[in-house]
Amino acid sequence: MKALTDFSKAGLSILLFLLSMGVAATQSNAQQYYFPEYGFEWTERSPEELNIDADRLENAVDFAINAESDIPEDLELYISQAFAGEPHNEIIGPVQDRGPATGIIIRNGYIVAEWGDPYRVDMTFSVTKSFLSATVGIAYDQGLIDIHNPVRYYVQDGGFDSEQNRQVTWDHLLRMTSEWEGTLFDKPDWADRPVGETGKYHERELQEPGSHWKYNDVRVNRLALSLLRVMREPLPVVLRREVMDPIGASRSWEWHGYHNSWVTVDGLDVQSVSGGGHWGGGMFINARDMARFGLLTLNRGNWDGEQILSEEWIEYSLTPTDQQETFGFMNWFLNTDRELLSSASESAFYHAGAGSNIIYADPEHDLVIVTRWIDRDHLNEFVGKVLDSVE
Repeated sequence: MKALTDFSKAGLSILLFLLSMGVAATQSNAQQYYFPEYGFEWTERSPEELNIDADRLENAVDFAINAESDIPEDLELYISQAFAGEPHNEIIGPVQDRGPATGIIIRNGYIVAEWGDPYRVDMTFSVTKSFLSATVGIAYDQGLIDIHNPVRYYVQDGGFDSEQNRQVTWDHLLRMTSEWEGTLFDKPDWADRPVGETGKYHERELQEPGSHWKYNDVRVNRLALSLLRVMREPLPVVLRREVMDPIGASRSWEWHGYHNSWVTVDGLDVQSVSGGGHWGGGMFINARDMARFGLLTLNRGNWDGEQILSEEWIEYSLTPTDQQETFGFMNWFLNTDRELLSSASESAFYHAGAGSNIIYADPEHDLVIVTRWIDRDHLNEFVGKVLDSVE
């Protein structure tokens, strides 16, 4: 009997030891990943604590700083020069001068490197499209739309009545394959990144919706207006309440439309926002808030246990478009066949805008990189240098 009792005591001791080890392991795992709370505080870790070579990381950061884009600080001048050959290229939204080369590198949620002015609110150009896409995702997750249905089922403002536009779906708009035809806020669809013979751009033969990929900001703005019709409140309000506040973003970001993009919703004047800075406007935001958004998309829409965007929506966003396999939903650029970034893994993706404004997410290495105003030709080498520092 004593032997049995001694055995029981020994077994209990072993069981308690194993349980304590399990708790310790759980606590250790919990400490390995971190989500910053609201506010300016964001915990930093040394490179060594995150298994990163400090010298190589410093070399990568120096490279990014030295590879600053040569676009002028005067972004109104930059926009005017970049789209000088396009008809209807008048700037109709707000524009502000840009800041210095800026960036943040995050691993396991912790800041491991930061440079430039990460608190400066700057134009982010077409990264705005990813925020718009996330807002569409909120409508989808709330059951307000089915992305495979024609938009005309939900929006009756005349924009989807024509034979060309009747079959345009939300999915087509999100993937830049809609071939939507029309003029919105004084900008005709054919005037954006026109193709064909000068003076005859409008004669391009449109394809069937869903069959042809064409990057086009007029159609992006048509998506934003359509979503406004469905949500029936300003999209920045929706984005703030449903996404940016839950991930602890600051209150400094602003999402702008155009001086002529005001519409009436339920008897109230509301500004329809733009999907980029092509004609001014779009998302003005700081690098730290961009990093929070990158951390959200890296974690497949989950923020510290709360599912902000559904797994299903993230999966849609990461699914390559048939006509452009490096493009998912706006503006999720996919590294399919490592075509965009040969230095990165195929699972990596990024949100991109002119400038370059980049939010890079790498699930394989648990990395988020925000880089602003880097020369686009040096992006691949910069990412490679960061990855080379990861042990």
